[in-house]
Amino acid sequence: MPHIIIISSSVRTGRNSHRVALYFKTYLESNNLSTVEILDLKEYNFPLFDERLRFQKSPTAKMLDFANKVKTADGILIVTPEYNGGYPASLKNVIDLLYEEWHRKPVAISTVSDGSFGGTQVITSLQFSLWKIRAWTVPAMFPVPKVDEAFDENGNPADKIATDKRAKKFIDELLWCIEAKNKMTI
Repeated sequence: MPHIIIISSSVRTGRNSHRVALYFKTYLESNNLSTVEILDLKEYNFPLFDERLRFQKSPTAKMLDFANKVKTADGILIVTPEYNGGYPASLKNVIDLLYEEWHRKPVAISTVSDGSFGGTQVITSLQFSLWKIRAWTVPAMFPVPKVDEAFDENGNPADKIATDKRAKKFIDELLWCIEAKNKMTI
């Protein structure tokens, strides 16, 4: 069974995107699709990094823990809000902290917003950053418009049937990429 890490990238007070991270954790576990762990950037509370992890003289245990979890995961699911057309600095900070850990790592992206577009404006810049560090972005998206209406604070969707149907297509793509990567011998 694959192990998927969900990166919950918002660190704001009153954040809503974490609801989607909680939903995906429940969805993956209840359907017995993978083992799952949420890496909550709010809990990590990282400082602004001034260098990549491999060049740091004294990385903290939290940095090493985060890097190891990304490296050993079979796949990553990033849940990110859209802030003014971009993704949060907290996410850019941890993407740039690592390099080899992202290499050929299947990464699925769920974008979230309070507005009607579901954070889709952030997808291009996030995909580009991941592409530059050689991550493998999954060719499926899971935008969530009006997140505060779509999910409660515990990650329960307002329309479970429709949400689970969308999630299945999205997660199936991530699982396919994980399986394809695992079959590669390079």
